[in-house]
Amino acid sequence: ANTYECGMTPVGDARRPNRARFFVTAVLFLLFDIESVFLIPWALNLKALKNRMGGLLFFEMLFFLLALGVGLAYVWKKGGLDWKR
Repeated sequence: ANTYECGMTPVGDARRPNRARFFVTAVLFLLFDIESVFLIPWALNLKALKNRMGGLLFFEMLFFLLALGVGLAYVWKKGGLDWKR
């Protein structure tokens, strides 16, 4: 008895391994998409807090962007963004 109920005989194996490329790309997309979620409220509040803590907030976000930029450069150097390998 076949596991398929359509009446046709199966061709090949039903279980193919997924390429890790799709997973890595999805995780990188989510990581840098969440970055924008943090940037938007910061940009909106920076103008309101300009007189009190604007300088501190600016340098904190600059450090955050620098850390993300270093991470992106690392992924790029390791070939995480190259589709064909």
